[in-house]
Amino acid sequence: MISRLLPLTLLAASLAAHGESATLSVMDGTGPNPKLPEPNKTLLPTVNIAKAVGWAEGAAPVAAPGTQVNALAKGLDHPRWLYVLPNGDVLVAESNAPARETSGVKDWVTGKIMAKAGAAVPSANRITLLRDADHDGVAETRSTFLKDLHSPFGMTLVGNELYVANADALVRFPYKDGDTEISAAASKVVDLPAGLNHHWTKNVIASKDGSKLYVTVGSNSNVGENGMDIEEGRAAIWEIDRASGTHRIFASGLRNPNGLGWEPSTGVLWTAVNERDEIGSDLVPDYITSVRDGGFYGWPYSYFGQHVDERVQPQKPELVAKALVPDYALGPHTASLGIAFAEGTRLPAQFQQGLFVGQHGSWNRDPHSGYKVIFVPFVNGQPHGQPVDVLSGFLNAEDEAQGRPVGVVIDKQGALLVADDVGNVIWRVKAQ
Repeated sequence: MISRLLPLTLLAASLAAHGESATLSVMDGTGPNPKLPEPNKTLLPTVNIAKAVGWAEGAAPVAAPGTQVNALAKGLDHPRWLYVLPNGDVLVAESNAPARETSGVKDWVTGKIMAKAGAAVPSANRITLLRDADHDGVAETRSTFLKDLHSPFGMTLVGNELYVANADALVRFPYKDGDTEISAAASKVVDLPAGLNHHWTKNVIASKDGSKLYVTVGSNSNVGENGMDIEEGRAAIWEIDRASGTHRIFASGLRNPNGLGWEPSTGVLWTAVNERDEIGSDLVPDYITSVRDGGFYGWPYSYFGQHVDERVQPQKPELVAKALVPDYALGPHTASLGIAFAEGTRLPAQFQQGLFVGQHGSWNRDPHSGYKVIFVPFVNGQPHGQPVDVLSGFLNAEDEAQGRPVGVVIDKQGALLVADDVGNVIWRVKAQ
């Protein structure tokens, strides 16, 4: 009887209690030198879920002054990631985590928490194509472009080959301009670490010359608590030779990298990374950073450079000593996922040079953080100044989630597209 009641007791406690609250603002944890207080580890992790309710009819996020927002497409099935083809067609990965059995009470409770947050729907396992042929900002046609995938996420086109990062493999399909569906079978390029899939999303981007592919692979745990043997090849960005499929670890110690982009003025690769949980509402800030070939960024042994995480045993001081400091913090628990450099945008002048970031939003911070799209200004290839809200209002007055932004991309008309996986909408932001 006790064994049956224990999970319910833990679930009730987790869902009802906020735990500790933040003592610093999100802005204190933002920028190149964020404030990093002492860890605050509690008996139960802080749980503060924004219940997913979706958008009421006619409702929309709040666009920044000088811009306006409309829905490019509605009624999608958990849209996560976006890619714009050369002809302007927009690909949408409708996806979620692969189905798996829970492996204990903690996993079971986590599943219930994610369900309340709108993050536990079955994966549609498809990529949908949206076409706005008359350029009025609303897609008049949509088609199932690829189906029967395995939790697809990142996409990139090189020549006439479309690459899709599934949860377990990078695969390739033939593509020709104007295709509205692909019926050819996938060709596997390389297997990717799967298993528990604590972090299942895999993103992919091509080098400028198309010879290399870079794939993000998140960790299989929060801080290595499941053992480091299952973290082989994870918490890293892979570099894959497109012709041969051979691969190597390009950068490591990145707990859960997602967005990838080439900074236009320097040609340097950047990524957005989700940091660790369960040491308080003020720790640890998610971040964007340039990615150094061979660089190690701390996970799981340290965070934001060489701040040691004492939960991880045994420690490896020789690795901590090499840990690089990320370029720019984005606030604790903001779940910053998608990034898009402003190259090609026609938004107002303040959004012409820098990086758009989709912040999915917190589930374990009190008060909430994220739930918006921000813009980080850049000067000379580096972040410069405070972020600016581009799209906000994803939380309503009752702190419920009407939507949650994920992927962001610039379309062929210079507008910003945002995938909203709770609202099931692709939002389009353009100059007013």
